[in-house]
Amino acid sequence: MAEEHKAAGQVLPDGSGETTLAPPPLRNDCFALPAGVDWTPVDQALGFLEQRLSPVIGRETVALKAALGRVLAGDVVAKRSNPPQANSAVDGYGFAGGIAPGAHVLPLQVGRAAAGVPFDGVVAPGQALRILTGAAVPPGIETVIMEEDVTVGTDRIAFHGPLKKGANTRDAGEDVKAGEVALRGGRRLTPADLALLSAVGLAQVAVYLPLKVAVLSTGDELVEPGQEAGPGKIYDANRPMLLAMLEKFGFEGIDMGRIPDDRETLRAALDDAATRADVILTSGGASAGDEDHVSALLQEAGALQEWRIAIKPGRPLALALWDGTPVFGLPGNPVAAMVCTLVFARPAMGLLAGMGWAAPQGFDLPAGFEKRKKPGRREYLRARVRNGQAEVFASEGSGRISGLSWADGLVELGDGAMDIRKGDPVRFIPYGSFGL
Repeated sequence: MAEEHKAAGQVLPDGSGETTLAPPPLRNDCFALPAGVDWTPVDQALGFLEQRLSPVIGRETVALKAALGRVLAGDVVAKRSNPPQANSAVDGYGFAGGIAPGAHVLPLQVGRAAAGVPFDGVVAPGQALRILTGAAVPPGIETVIMEEDVTVGTDRIAFHGPLKKGANTRDAGEDVKAGEVALRGGRRLTPADLALLSAVGLAQVAVYLPLKVAVLSTGDELVEPGQEAGPGKIYDANRPMLLAMLEKFGFEGIDMGRIPDDRETLRAALDDAATRADVILTSGGASAGDEDHVSALLQEAGALQEWRIAIKPGRPLALALWDGTPVFGLPGNPVAAMVCTLVFARPAMGLLAGMGWAAPQGFDLPAGFEKRKKPGRREYLRARVRNGQAEVFASEGSGRISGLSWADGLVELGDGAMDIRKGDPVRFIPYGSFGL
C-alpha cells in the first residue's frame, strides 16, 4: 500500500467527532482457489474476488467542493430537511383548504410571500395572498392556485374550481428529512449528489482516499509511441489504454513505464510500485513462457495464483500480493487486457477503493449478427448498437485493436453452446456500465 495512504489511514477524523481506523491488510491467501479447481467459470471467479477482497485504503474529510468523484466512506445523514419548510411550487395565490367546483371570488390580503422573503403574518380564513415559487407557505395557506388560472382585480381574485387541498405546494422534508440517510456509503459522488448534500446542510464529507493504481507494461518488443519502431518492435498500446481507463474509473493511475524482459529490473519495478500504489496492474509476461517474468517472479515470491478462466478473450489472469499489494497480471494482448480489466479488475478495484462490488448493467437487444458458439467459455464480443440491434465487430481476432474503438460496449455470450440468429436476444453491456 502507498506510504502516504498508510500514514493517512491510521486514525483520521471522519467529521462526526469519532475516529476511523484504517482497514486491515489483505490476507496472503485472498486469491487462492479451492483445491481441485482448474478451469474457473467467470461467475465463480467474480464470486471469489467479491468474497475475498475488502477496502485497502484510509479516509479523509474534504470540503463539498472538493468531493466530486470521491467515494463516500460512510452513510451521510441529512442535517436539514429538504425542503426545510413547506413552500409554493408555482407563482400564484394561496388560501386555506380546497376549492369546490364552480366560480369563486376571494378578497386579497395585503402583502406577498416570496422566496427568501417570507410573509410576516397569518392569512385570514376566506382570504388569499400573492405567493411566488419557492416562497415559504405562511400560516393560513394550505393550497396555491396558479396565476394563469386567476383573474386579478384591485383587491380580489376570481377563478374556477375544483382544486384539491395542498395543490401546488411542497411539504417540508418531502424529499429528505433531517436525520435521514441522504446518501449511502460507497457511492462515487456525482454533481447531482453534491447538490443534494448541499441542500441538506452538509459542508464537508468523509471520503475514501483515492485508490492509487500502478501500471507497468513488460516486454523487450515494446517502444513508446513516437519512437522509431524497428524490426520486431511494437508500440505499447496497453499502458496508455489502462491509465486512461483508471482515470475514467475515478482512480489515480501511476505510470511505471515499460519494463524490459529482465527479472531483476522487473523486481525493482514491482518493489517501487508496491511502495507507491494500493494496486498494481501489469500487462504481458503473466503466462508460463521463457520470458514471462511477471508470473515467474510472483511464483518465486510464493504469492502467485494463476487463474485459468473460461473466458474469451483473456483466459490467463495472474493474481498475487507483492509486499502486501494486490497485483492483477493482465494478458499482453490489448483486446484481452481491456476485457479482463472491465470484467475482473474494475469491480475488484472498486471494492478495494471502498465502492463495494458493482456488476455492470446490461440489457437484451436483438442480435444484428449470426454466430454458432461452442460450450465451455464465456465470450465477450466487441459490439455497438445500430437501429436497435447489437452489431459485432467483423473479426473476433484479439489482435484487432480497432474493434475496441469501433465498439460502444460488449456483447456477453453465456458459458453454454449457442446458435444465434439475427433477431435473437443477446446481452449488450455498454462501456458506460463499466464506468468508461
